[in-house]
Amino acid sequence: MKIGIIGAGSWGTALAQLLGRQGHNVLIWARRPDVVSSINCDHVNPRYFSDIELSRNVVATVAYEDCLANASAVAVVTPSNLLRGTARALARCTPSDIPVVICSKGIEAKSGFLATQIFEQEMGDADRFAVLSGPNHAEEVISGEYSASVIASTSSEVASFLQEVFAAPHFRTYASTDVVGVEVCAAAKNVMAIAVGLSYGLGMGDNTAALLMTRGLAEMSRLTNALGGEAITCMGLAGMGDLVVTCTSQHSRNRRFGEMIARGGTLKEFQDETHMVVEGALAAQTILPLAERVGVELPIAQVVHDVIWEGADPQEAGEALASRPLNREFYGLE
Repeated sequence: MKIGIIGAGSWGTALAQLLGRQGHNVLIWARRPDVVSSINCDHVNPRYFSDIELSRNVVATVAYEDCLANASAVAVVTPSNLLRGTARALARCTPSDIPVVICSKGIEAKSGFLATQIFEQEMGDADRFAVLSGPNHAEEVISGEYSASVIASTSSEVASFLQEVFAAPHFRTYASTDVVGVEVCAAAKNVMAIAVGLSYGLGMGDNTAALLMTRGLAEMSRLTNALGGEAITCMGLAGMGDLVVTCTSQHSRNRRFGEMIARGGTLKEFQDETHMVVEGALAAQTILPLAERVGVELPIAQVVHDVIWEGADPQEAGEALASRPLNREFYGLE
């Protein structure tokens, strides 16, 4: 099949390589002409994984129309804060019968919309959209390490189709209809990874990290449940799976960012150094209004927000979190 990919960052490049190795013809959209030229002439993305030769089935373009022409599906892999503009651009040139799988993770700042809600508003027909999420560091997927993802859509037919498209010997795919649960987990786990990074940066140990991961999972479950998703989704690949890898891996930019700001660094310094968007920092801003709207308490997410965006002292914020009143373990879900 021909598969279009919108976004030539690390994850977009890894997915392009995954699909190209499976024999699909992949056309990846990149904003920068020099990236397009390098991929087409040298079979290398010069900004991400420049030491990996891409499949000859992967070519690049600066035109959305090229990506979409005769495509069987399109994957959107742009930063979450650019999703609205991407959806509007695609609405002008995407045939109505092409499934769109969103591989970006985040919540829109002003509206509180999840990614699929943004695309439905701009393009209509919710059943054509899906989300792909799981414990997938791009560095390991592009290298062919064993990995897995869940693909969720309100249409079981679309989910099953995309499950087959993305399946590979080293990349297992699982279908779901819980779009809300998968999207909430995808955004929230990045916030929790920053919290874990903060704890390590402050010199705390593995017990604290495990505490933050499990209580973070509880926050994800409460929010998913309140928004109409299935709490059990948080125990799966998009929830616990992605949470563990994002909180513990050396590849995790969110955890590394948390460690950096605990030691006095800034968001700008980190992004200038890595040339990557810290999705958890954005999600820490957007997830709290969404939680407030449905009456859900997210104390860990609140601390991460206050440290990044309000200049709160990480040590003092952590101590305040630890001194909260005692409660039942699964409050909000019973």
